[in-house]
Amino acid sequence: MEKETQNGRAAVLGLQHLLAMYAGAVAVPLLIGTGLNFNEQQMTYLISIDIFMCGIATLLQLAVNKFFGIGLPVVLGCAIQAVAPLILIGNNSGIGAIYGSVIASGIFVVLIAGVFSKIKKLFPPLVTGTVITVIGLTLIPVAVEKMGGGLKTDPEFGSPTNLLLAFVTIGLIIGIQIFAKGFIRSIAVLIGLVGGTALAAVLGQVDLAAIGHAPVFHVPQPFYFGMPTFDIWSILLMVIISIVSMVESTGVYFALGDITGKKIGEDDLKRGYRAEGLAVVLGGIFNTFPYTGFSQNVGLVQLSGIKTRKPIYFTAFFLIALGLFPKVGALAQIIPESVLGGGMLVMFGMVAVQGMRMLSKVDFNNDKNLLIIAVSIGFGLGFNVLPGLFSQMPETLQMFTGNGIVMSSLTAIVLNLLFNGLKSEEEI
Repeated sequence: MEKETQNGRAAVLGLQHLLAMYAGAVAVPLLIGTGLNFNEQQMTYLISIDIFMCGIATLLQLAVNKFFGIGLPVVLGCAIQAVAPLILIGNNSGIGAIYGSVIASGIFVVLIAGVFSKIKKLFPPLVTGTVITVIGLTLIPVAVEKMGGGLKTDPEFGSPTNLLLAFVTIGLIIGIQIFAKGFIRSIAVLIGLVGGTALAAVLGQVDLAAIGHAPVFHVPQPFYFGMPTFDIWSILLMVIISIVSMVESTGVYFALGDITGKKIGEDDLKRGYRAEGLAVVLGGIFNTFPYTGFSQNVGLVQLSGIKTRKPIYFTAFFLIALGLFPKVGALAQIIPESVLGGGMLVMFGMVAVQGMRMLSKVDFNNDKNLLIIAVSIGFGLGFNVLPGLFSQMPETLQMFTGNGIVMSSLTAIVLNLLFNGLKSEEEI
């Protein structure tokens, strides 16, 4: 009986993780599909297979063996930094080139996993803490926009109803954190989302159309959009994006290691990178996109206080099931944007706080460390807010400068090497 209770609680926590990452998971296929002018049938496949493969990719990281798996409570989803490059590749070289470059970049990640894990000194808390902080801070505006109802161009954006739903969701999460204890406290975000959606239903703000339009059952098909083609420039671009994703995942791994009290070594990183690379290869075969560790779930692990992998197994199985049954998966789409925004604001804030916690290990009496953090955060947030600053530069360069996470990661690594070389964590 006690075991059943524990499994039930883990399942509810797994559902909370799913809801936390769902919007981010479907955002990538939605953006890319829209950018490539996919029709409704293509979009349905793209979203369904994306959800399914998120579950497979997450399982690859959870199930630790000699070759694959980081063994941390990490959820994998499509990398948002791949959106602009993949739309560019698709429009210039065709859909086949998209998946050829994805498969090639996944193989590249698997092959360099051992080498990348040995350069751990490139990612001391000074670097990873800065990157995680920037990830949280750059995502907060996304949450705020959703609090208003979705897009700033929407005529209902910022309406009293949308703001009410967003702040009620935040208020529920805060209230449960203050007054509840134990398991109830650990699912504060889930309760906030359910409570906000219930209020939205009472106010007539819940749209069930997505459930009606979705097919009952969906079967993953390899090469659904045709056979891949291998264009050297497309592959090179995706390899660069993959390296950036590995840096982001490194930050996520170290953040989760910090939360769970697990010291992350070279072997752990090697298995984590290999699992990520294999997930990317499978993504290319089944026509989805590159995967990376999702930072919003880091915030949820921190907020819930539940640091085991068991809930994440449930998340993975739920994702696989939702990918096979699109009508069930569409249930998560009925959560209003404003409610999602309220929950995301709390979680993204927690991601930023986790990055600050990691930075607390840094010697702030060292002016060089302060300069590295200041410039990296400045580039990360500034260029993200105003990507048009580089509008007169080549389009390929703009894909990097317009991504705050990419710019912050590269700046932190280069400046740390310039000022600190390969010093130990303790020296930094």
